[in-house]
Amino acid sequence: MTIGTIDAILHHKGSQVWSIHPSATVFEAIHLLADKNIGALPVMEDGRLVGMFSERDYTRKVALEGKSSKATLVREIISTNVIKATPKHTIEDCLRLMTENRIRHLPVLDGGKFIGIISIGDLVNWIISAQNATLDQMEAYLAGR
Repeated sequence: MTIGTIDAILHHKGSQVWSIHPSATVFEAIHLLADKNIGALPVMEDGRLVGMFSERDYTRKVALEGKSSKATLVREIISTNVIKATPKHTIEDCLRLMTENRIRHLPVLDGGKFIGIISIGDLVNWIISAQNATLDQMEAYLAGR
């Protein structure tokens, strides 16, 4: 079992989050994804989360349907039934949510206010770091340090 909450991951990762407005074009969204080397964007309108835009949305709802990314608006293809986490969710809770819902990004809301996003990569990195710390402690104990 990995101990930790999403709050700890967000604190460690920092507060920088990129987002997109629903009236932006899909081209603008995929350009931002590429420029920032990220896989999904929260879609924000008037300070609130209205959906998520991901590479999967682009490939399935634009590219495969022969639509133009420059003529299609983000609001036309975003996922609006967003699975969310809170800062108090555990890492296991979030891994379960991501696995069950086949998603790789979870927006984090605190009292309905968007405060960040975590990816499956963030969770995996946290788990690896925790396991390495545990191994280091065990080695130090066995070595009598």
